Amino acid sequence: MTFKWEKVELIKNNKTILAPAPVIISASRSTDIPAFYPEWFVNRLKEGYAAWKNPFSGDIHYISFEKTRAIVFWTKDAHQILKHLPLIDKMGINYYFQFSVNDYEKEGYEPNLRPLKERIETFKTLAESIGKERVIWRFDPLMITQNIPPKDLIERVARVGDKLYSYTEKLVFSFVDISSYSKVQSNLLKANIGAREFSPDEMKLFAQEISSYSGKNWGIKLATCAEATELNSYGIEHNKCVDDELLRRCFPRDGQLMKFLGYDFSQANMFTTFRHKGRNLKDAGQRKACGCIYSKDIGAYNTCNHLCVYCYANSSDAVVKANMAKYDKNSEAIAL
Repeated sequence: MTFKWEKVELIKNNKTILAPAPVIISASRSTDIPAFYPEWFVNRLKEGYAAWKNPFSGDIHYISFEKTRAIVFWTKDAHQILKHLPLIDKMGINYYFQFSVNDYEKEGYEPNLRPLKERIETFKTLAESIGKERVIWRFDPLMITQNIPPKDLIERVARVGDKLYSYTEKLVFSFVDISSYSKVQSNLLKANIGAREFSPDEMKLFAQEISSYSGKNWGIKLATCAEATELNSYGIEHNKCVDDELLRRCFPRDGQLMKFLGYDFSQANMFTTFRHKGRNLKDAGQRKACGCIYSKDIGAYNTCNHLCVYCYANSSDAVVKANMAKYDKNSEAIAL
């Protein structure tokens, strides 16, 4: 059964539109809104709605923020959105970050990112500001290439983790998926990068090494993103990147959010008691191995100027450049 958000009325050009009003916003799996479009996003929150173009049908849809109680930010660099977070706090909207900090700096696989050292400092600043439980570290995707053998990759993850483990509670990783995405294949081919997917044995070796390293040095949780491979024997769980359990833990006093998640609670003496485990909200629109609950993504493909060589959301650098040239922070959508 297709999940349907409650709809509310929007007045557009003297016409009434029924727009879905999602409780949880994903910003965004399709582009890096915190890095490139924070002003646009805050402007849309102020206006109370945004437009979104379906990447498959091309249809334009409107999304209301009237019922929004939580935002999941996805980013590789939160530097530009830091100054806007107090306003989002003032609006009373909850949020947390999925913050990817990879180390492909030497190879230039993420060409338009700021230096790794600066991104690590931004990660720390964000965690100190909102709490480390609300900033999840991602190393995503893990890539084996002609320049990065498996041992080197493990060492890179360890070096980044040594700087971040005190500022997060979890590392989420995924193994690069090339065969499933034609855009990934095309982008890697254009960049002349001989990346390949991990074998099952290589996945287990990575899991064993990083689990052992984390256990000795970090003490944080480890999880995979949308991976079918079972790594439970190494203490690595399947992640929910849009996570009802994390939302409950971080924002238990938001009654509207808890009601949506299916938690019936009472408050007495400032303590919260949950009476049951919540609703089954697994997002059927995501990949089978994805553990996320339902959210509404408001991003747009072909608008992320990091131009990562492994990107599944960009067709080409030229298309991204053209879309960004048309970008207006006051428009209803990032790109139409």
